[in-house]
Amino acid sequence: MSDFRTERDSMGEVQVPAHAYYGAQTQRAVENFPVSGWNLPASLIHAMGLVKYACGVANRDLGKLTGSGKNPLNDQQVEAMLQACREVAEGKHDGQFPVDVFQTGSGTSSNMNMNEVIANRAIELLGGDRFAADKPIHPNDHVNMGQSTNDTFPTSIHVAAAVEIKNDLIPALQRFAAVLAQKAKEWDRVIKIGRTHLMDATPLRLGQEIGGLARQLELSITRAQAAIEAVLELPVGGTAVGSGINTHPEFGKRVSAVLAEETGLAFLEAVNHFEANAQRDGLVSCHGHLRTIANTLFNVSNNIRWLGSGPRCGFFEVILPSRQPGSSIMPGKVNPVMCESMMQVAARVMGNDQTVTLSGAAGGQFQLNIMMPIMGHATLESVRLMAAVCRAFIDFCAEGLEANVEGCEASVEKSLSMVTSLNPLIGYEKAARLAKEAFATGRTIRELCREQGILPEATLTEALDPMSMTEPQG
Repeated sequence: MSDFRTERDSMGEVQVPAHAYYGAQTQRAVENFPVSGWNLPASLIHAMGLVKYACGVANRDLGKLTGSGKNPLNDQQVEAMLQACREVAEGKHDGQFPVDVFQTGSGTSSNMNMNEVIANRAIELLGGDRFAADKPIHPNDHVNMGQSTNDTFPTSIHVAAAVEIKNDLIPALQRFAAVLAQKAKEWDRVIKIGRTHLMDATPLRLGQEIGGLARQLELSITRAQAAIEAVLELPVGGTAVGSGINTHPEFGKRVSAVLAEETGLAFLEAVNHFEANAQRDGLVSCHGHLRTIANTLFNVSNNIRWLGSGPRCGFFEVILPSRQPGSSIMPGKVNPVMCESMMQVAARVMGNDQTVTLSGAAGGQFQLNIMMPIMGHATLESVRLMAAVCRAFIDFCAEGLEANVEGCEASVEKSLSMVTSLNPLIGYEKAARLAKEAFATGRTIRELCREQGILPEATLTEALDPMSMTEPQG
């Protein structure tokens, strides 16, 4: 048997892999775009399958599929088509979507890839010949009924992004925040020196410092929820240019309702279909929140990296789990590899934000944005990478962090910034002279105060109590 079969579309004959569920239009796209080898993310393929299912349900309930139009379907054919959509949404046909990300900017190639796979699989489910030239369930007439790539492809991106943020990223951020919050609680009585401008500052508790990082992650959860809200309006129902040509007036509302029920997210029909078809501002906003989360992940991991630096010539206030040898030449060296991994993911997400922002600004002309595939790819990659790196960081770093209590407390007494608590007692100018003298002589602030009799011992002891410096004083 030949490795290929002959398929036809409006442009003529095409040779398609013999057993593929897709057809001529998909194969043309494969041949036209041998660019990156990157296919659309699986999460987007699954969302497209779910959107096609919702469209099929809406058309079924509106009587469009079984009505008096050209080639109406019977009930059994409709159910087979919906089952095929379900299978795609469940990831059962991921290998049937070979079109490169860098394709036609509307995503038409991938939309037709989806239509062809669903139609042929539905025919097969009914026991028919999916290779026959006459399609009883047609990719355009039935699977794509009431739709255009221009409204369903961006709808699919919105659905995929919202679902992945809800199901993947937010749980990872919640767990990360909880782990750091627990560490903050455990280390609440560990005194250490603060640092501003990378220079010695007044004391604080290690728990307070880590608690600040935990709060950053809690705020990231709020930002992830805002990212979902930015893409809840769906373009579906606008068809080609936003006018809704060739679709039922209730179509967009019904499809959005099905998607909301299926995902548990508050999807709704776009307020203005001309805006929703033409521009991807919601997606730009969505990724803007993701970029801010990436900033937080970079900052949190980099701070932990610095706190763990050493072990003898750095800060070494926090002990990081040893994961792997750190050098091919220096025996015994261990590096903060999990921190570095997270920082690199954050950098990638920041780069993706530039791609999404530029594509949103420059790609939308008149009634269509023509850079949607890369916007969808970049957004979903950002979500996937951040969720995955959070899980890895929690498992292999955050949960195993230990406080170096002796290392934290050793530097407190030596800090020149201990003098800050004397300001209310001796004034700023005298305190500054003490700090300079302490640095020049190698003495501590406490030692100089005692030698010079600056304050009574009881007052000095109270003023230079490191723990009291970690809270506001009345």
